[in-house]
Amino acid sequence: MLCLRSSILAAFVLAATHTAILVRGVTVTDIQGSAYISPLKGQSVTNLTGIVTAKSTSGFWIQGPAGKSTRFSRGLNVFSTSKTVLASVAVGDLISLSGVVAEFRSSTAPNDLFATEIQSPTSITVLSTNNLVVPVILGTDRSPPTRQLSALDSGSDGWLAVPNNVSSVDRTNATLTPDTFGMDFWSSLEGQLVTVPNPVALDFENNFGEFWVHGDWMVTGKNSRGGLTLTFGLDGVPDANPEAIIVGSPLDGTKNPSVSLGKTFTDITGIVAYQFGFYYVLPLTAPTVVSTPDPNIPPSTIAPPKSSACILIIGDYNVENMAPTTAHLPTVANHIANFLNSPDIMFLQEIQDNSGSKDDGTVSANVTLATLAASVAKAANTTATYASLEIAPVNDQDGGEPGGNIRTAYLFNSTKLKLVPGSPAGGALDATKPILGPDGNVTLTFNPGRIDPTNDAWTASRKPLVAAWEMPNGARFFTVNLHLTAKLDGSSTQGDARPPVNGGVEQRISQVETIATFVKELLALDPNANIIVGGDCNEYVQTRTVFAPFTGLLTELDVAADITLVERYTYLFDQNSEQLDHLFVSDAIVQRGVAVEHVHVNNWAPSLSARASDHDPTVARVRVC
Repeated sequence: MLCLRSSILAAFVLAATHTAILVRGVTVTDIQGSAYISPLKGQSVTNLTGIVTAKSTSGFWIQGPAGKSTRFSRGLNVFSTSKTVLASVAVGDLISLSGVVAEFRSSTAPNDLFATEIQSPTSITVLSTNNLVVPVILGTDRSPPTRQLSALDSGSDGWLAVPNNVSSVDRTNATLTPDTFGMDFWSSLEGQLVTVPNPVALDFENNFGEFWVHGDWMVTGKNSRGGLTLTFGLDGVPDANPEAIIVGSPLDGTKNPSVSLGKTFTDITGIVAYQFGFYYVLPLTAPTVVSTPDPNIPPSTIAPPKSSACILIIGDYNVENMAPTTAHLPTVANHIANFLNSPDIMFLQEIQDNSGSKDDGTVSANVTLATLAASVAKAANTTATYASLEIAPVNDQDGGEPGGNIRTAYLFNSTKLKLVPGSPAGGALDATKPILGPDGNVTLTFNPGRIDPTNDAWTASRKPLVAAWEMPNGARFFTVNLHLTAKLDGSSTQGDARPPVNGGVEQRISQVETIATFVKELLALDPNANIIVGGDCNEYVQTRTVFAPFTGLLTELDVAADITLVERYTYLFDQNSEQLDHLFVSDAIVQRGVAVEHVHVNNWAPSLSARASDHDPTVARVRVC
């Protein structure tokens, strides 16, 4: 990706545009300085010396003597697309040159950090050849910190604190503290040659073949697959996993291998560089695969019992833009039947209407749900099929893929569950409320219904689908199937804005508040009500501001079941194994005992193409009487 700079040079914004001042006899560490912005930005330098450590199509890197401390990087990028300039140096050459110290970032990426470089190099002289630069061995010579990204991420939730974007790395330009803060650590190595020993993949590769790794150094949050799970640190602040780094496109033009969570590779030697919102290691050449995790993914150990009047098995699954003809529908059906063991009720998200992404005014998803139910029955080798429940949205009003009209929906075992009778089914704009029915038990004004669907909190977002259910023995429970607004328009976690912009967080706070209000109203009528709230929250519980309204009302099932902290994840993004999908229950359910498992049918897949969804499903066992 670094070669793209030659085609977008005009988009780069120089941090210094005043007349250059000539500075003689400086070193690489003088230029890099002990902070993010060079103390010599905008100044012309002469007789700068260093050994060429690597080359690309848009420049080369040099490395000089060590500075006063580890705050001062010894490496520096020399930017040039001139074939004459590039041909004048070779890796291992000790050179001297002149040029202008610049800080740049793309005008199309205003949240990126500025990166220090030499521009307009001239007077390049090769002083000697075949010199050797020994790379910094990460984990041996220097190790990244494991908790915090930036000193500017203040507040009890650290990098997830709300409000976002209250300070700026570049404006503050603080002295680096590389032993404490991950961004400072990687900045203190900007332009240097490093080796990542025994790298472990933390996610699938992106569209450019780049992937996140940690190496053979101390890490936190390591899960059983080798990933780094988003957890709370020992100080109670969310752990940002700053010890991870992205492996970029190899500088020699070779191609990185296919990647999956937990796959290991040969040592990676390359240059630390900031680009596209993150710190990268740009490998000199592509690594090779050393080991691959077992591709056989175990099914859940939780299954519907043969006989129990009070036990309810719940599944939760974001099935990713599912329409009747979606190619991954049979795979999802197999997951439900044979990995989740056909739960009594499935909470589904991202069910599209019957015409899929075609924006033709269709809003019903009855064919989508019937097709999925039939496919589950086929996968389970049974003639019994799930019944389904949905409320069709107003066309093009609930967000998601244009025309798809994604919504939450249920599949359920109609021999074990039925809707509490006596209330009409609600429409897209009908707000359901808990009330006392003629029999003195709590029911809903609309069953099924939606929570406050005209509230601004749900603008361009999925409205929660609520239902009141009965078991054959009369035990009653309530479900709220949610899909909170997406993390759109957020910023890089290693960008200028601190704390990073968590796209949609204010709307998610409002959405959780409206759900909490509904739950409070229900519990006011029956403090022992069985309530299950779950789905794709598009948020981590570590963002405590979002889920604060649930405090004292609902308990997350992972907490109630005491799931190992590092195994609480349903999603992979950047360096983190993280949990976006949650199930919360009322105290009455917690007190009877619960079990929950996240089944990694997608995020333990051997390749990105083998996934059916970007989310893993969850299965849980609760008692409602």
